[in-house]
Amino acid sequence: MTRTMVDVAATPCTEIGSTVEGMRAVFASGRTRSLAWRTDQLDGLAAMLVAEEPRLLGALADDLGKPPVEAYLSEVAIVLGDIGLARQQLAEWVAPEAVPTPPTVGAGRSEIRHEPYGVALVIGPWNYPLQLVLLPVVGALAAGNVVIVKPSELAPATSAALAELLPRYVEGVAVVQGGAEQTTALLEEHLDYVFYTGGGHVGRVVMEAAARHLTPVTLELGGKSPVIVDRSANLDVAAHRIAWGKFFNAGQTCIAPDYVLVDRAVEAELIERLVAATAQFYGGDPRTSADLARIVHPRHVERLRALLGSGEVVIGGVVDDDERYVAPTILRNVGADSPVMHEEIFGPILPVLAVDGIDDAVAFVNAR
Repeated sequence: MTRTMVDVAATPCTEIGSTVEGMRAVFASGRTRSLAWRTDQLDGLAAMLVAEEPRLLGALADDLGKPPVEAYLSEVAIVLGDIGLARQQLAEWVAPEAVPTPPTVGAGRSEIRHEPYGVALVIGPWNYPLQLVLLPVVGALAAGNVVIVKPSELAPATSAALAELLPRYVEGVAVVQGGAEQTTALLEEHLDYVFYTGGGHVGRVVMEAAARHLTPVTLELGGKSPVIVDRSANLDVAAHRIAWGKFFNAGQTCIAPDYVLVDRAVEAELIERLVAATAQFYGGDPRTSADLARIVHPRHVERLRALLGSGEVVIGGVVDDDERYVAPTILRNVGADSPVMHEEIFGPILPVLAVDGIDDAVAFVNAR
């Protein structure tokens, strides 16, 4: 299965100012404040996910090799669930909330009113290029905002699908395609809210740019997520949960288990069960499994290849550049200062480190 990369049809930076102005005009019209408009947009978003499901799942397969069931559950169903919750709760969320009036203010009646910000910018990541774009869009539309979406250029098929489909189904959304140049141009505009999902380096850039306009920001960032396995744990259950969480989406999940700290007394037993669980999920040759995603970009394949030398390979360690394939890999005898422990792995490589009990594990995590 050879996978190819597709270039994003980047939005000219000269058009970004007019895009922002167009969205601001929609918001200034006042119609986004009504409950009817908000529910109409949410309904349109849900209709897109249902009617265009084959197109969207195909785009996710092109970008990340996502198996259909995995893609539907993690990218489509979760957004439909959020839309359903918003539709159910929206009237209560937007209702004014009566609060006591402080004596210093004098006679009167006080209430809290929940007002939209205006023009929101959602900068999406590549690892869940549908879900992690649309979940913030659901919240923004439910709150009566308009939204400019900047999907990741590393997921070009999904980006193209969103650029074509979102404006067709939802009035209050515009899509800007491209990379760092388009993101920089967007952040130079005076926006009313910025929601960024991704890594810490770009997160700092986003926050610095937004600060120039005092624009409120939400940063949803990744990091290293350790798993601690005590000697008292049910090792079969632990192994299945760790293997599922780690290798789902080929490890390209910000809350995937990044590494395992296991009590030295049960290290060998846990590794044995992790090997068995991985084989149960993906078979003897995971390359042929219909349930394993691929790495998003050749650059990330090379990054992961460089991490394989950080320990002893128990299973996996196989890389295929043409397929953007990195096998589910378990490493043991990993040094605490090895390259794989210095950065978020964001791939199907699982280091297992032995510790002398819970206190040792907690100290290890806290030191980092």
